[in-house]
Amino acid sequence: MAVQGPMIGHEAPTARSQWRNVGRVERWASLLGGTLLAVSGVRRPGLSGMVFLAAGGGLIYRGATGHCPLYGQLGVGTTSHLADGQPNPMLETPRAAHLVTAMTIRKSPEELYAFWRNFENLPTFMHHLKSVTVLGERLSHWVAKAPFGASVGWDAEIIADEPNRRIAWRSTADADVVNAGDVRFVPAPAGRGTEVRVHIDYVPPGGKLAVAVARLFGEAPDQRVREDLRRFKQMMEAGEVPTTAGQPTCR
Repeated sequence: MAVQGPMIGHEAPTARSQWRNVGRVERWASLLGGTLLAVSGVRRPGLSGMVFLAAGGGLIYRGATGHCPLYGQLGVGTTSHLADGQPNPMLETPRAAHLVTAMTIRKSPEELYAFWRNFENLPTFMHHLKSVTVLGERLSHWVAKAPFGASVGWDAEIIADEPNRRIAWRSTADADVVNAGDVRFVPAPAGRGTEVRVHIDYVPPGGKLAVAVARLFGEAPDQRVREDLRRFKQMMEAGEVPTTAGQPTCR
């Protein structure tokens, strides 16, 4: 009987797949790195060999199962199965950048959905946003910070609204920054709260080269989205967003 290796692909979001918090590319890297460490451990005598074997075994477990205990403790993840198991792009253009992240928050889907659904709450934890003004049941106006003190703005319309489960939006045709977003609120296993899965597509002004340059200075949009989601977690769990503003070491 042939023994099949771990299947690292798209799956329906079962309780088991929700338990997974390591993305596909990271799983393959863990499998490869773990195998190399394990082989090196077999060849090394004594304590150092045992250490290499243990480290390799941990990485192999991480890659094969898609679960990282440390990620679980921190409430973060790098999985990308946001759209019923499929990370489908929302903007069909080769210039679009795709941001996917997830985090477990110890609150109910109902609480998290209600706060996010009022888009005017978003600037309280999304620091790149100056304001969001609700114009109607499905339309809102967004203003974001731009370099050198400038601002960019656009109108966005809600394209999907499933109470306590999912909100999706897309910028209108005349937007300064073409973008679309999708946030899902999935009950975490064992009553650990809610896994908030965020998927944002956008066309970066200046193209993907501008994104690469920004990343060198810590201003990449994917970094900002993870920080925004972390602040959302802090706000919902503790009732406030910790800040170092005003402290002597604040940068």
